[in-house]
Amino acid sequence: MKVSILQFPGTNCEYDTEYAFKKLGADTEIIWHKSETIPDNTDLLVVAGGFSYGDYLRSGAIAKFSPVMKAVTTYANNGGKVLGICNGFQVLTEAGLLPGALKRNEGLHFISKHHHLKVQNSDNIFLKELSDGDIVNIPIAHHDGNYYIDEAGLQELEENEQILLKYTDASGAVQNPNGSVASIAGVCNKNKNVFGLMPHPERAMEVVLGSDDGVNMLKGFFES
Repeated sequence: MKVSILQFPGTNCEYDTEYAFKKLGADTEIIWHKSETIPDNTDLLVVAGGFSYGDYLRSGAIAKFSPVMKAVTTYANNGGKVLGICNGFQVLTEAGLLPGALKRNEGLHFISKHHHLKVQNSDNIFLKELSDGDIVNIPIAHHDGNYYIDEAGLQELEENEQILLKYTDASGAVQNPNGSVASIAGVCNKNKNVFGLMPHPERAMEVVLGSDDGVNMLKGFFES
């Protein structure tokens, strides 16, 4: 499996992401933001976390204009699988590849800790190794992770099973760290080939680091 990982000025999770997918057996390649193409043999394109362009204006707002994003949009629209993690999620919403937007955290502070998530919909390639209702413990690290979508958009997400993950406590009860609408931590597009989440599964690959729950979150992509 070939995983291509985008790198913008300010990206800081590309090497964590590379490590995670190599650990699972993938071939990886880091793609600089000025590239105008995606490698032809790419099975999964990952928009990694960090602070693209220093998060100026809004998180992901400048990155969406990078040369590579035209190729990303074409790749996604042709059915290619795309995963946006944290800042990558922000970039994909800014680019219109995922619904909704990411705002400043409700408490106006950067949050960095492990947090539990509940799987809402596993009928997709990303979460197919998990089941609806499963609880995972995954690090979060963001300042603008407050997911927003209007009522009509939220209803559409629910009807199309596009809500992937919600923030909870260890028992599965809602525990919202940042004010996200409906405690949403991750969503996908209608075609279920573009995925975005604020938590960092690539940082949860080994028990010694606090959790290896990220392994099963990423393994689904290898089953396509």
